[in-house]
Amino acid sequence: MQEIQFEEQNIFGKGAANTAYADYFVGKSYLHPLTSPENKPFFANVTFEPGCRNHWHIHRAEKGGGQILLCVAGSGWYQEWGNPARSLNPGDVVEILANVKHWHGAKKNSWFSHIAVEMPGENTSSEWLEAVTDEEYNALHG
Repeated sequence: MQEIQFEEQNIFGKGAANTAYADYFVGKSYLHPLTSPENKPFFANVTFEPGCRNHWHIHRAEKGGGQILLCVAGSGWYQEWGNPARSLNPGDVVEILANVKHWHGAKKNSWFSHIAVEMPGENTSSEWLEAVTDEEYNALHG
């Protein structure tokens, strides 16, 4: 999907360059908070340029927690450690339980945007891990 088509579909807008988390992404991402970060659950539209993906990471929580992805524009990937990657398109929903290692991002030839919902929980934190290698990423088809 080309950027012009993507912008028409991405109803929440791309937002600003996601510089605060740039160290945890391969490629360029954008962040558009939709609610105040102090409120839980927190909602933000995250946009990935073609080929961009975040590193493997875990949303830690002693109770509750986790994340929900609501796919709104473009085409992307989601993968949990030890499982095959799942193709994502507008309308898809991904429920990520706390303490599950995973990554998500755009396909090579498409922009991608999802609403990330941080679920409330006890003693929550995000643990950022290794990057998804080019070899792992380039092996994905679809």
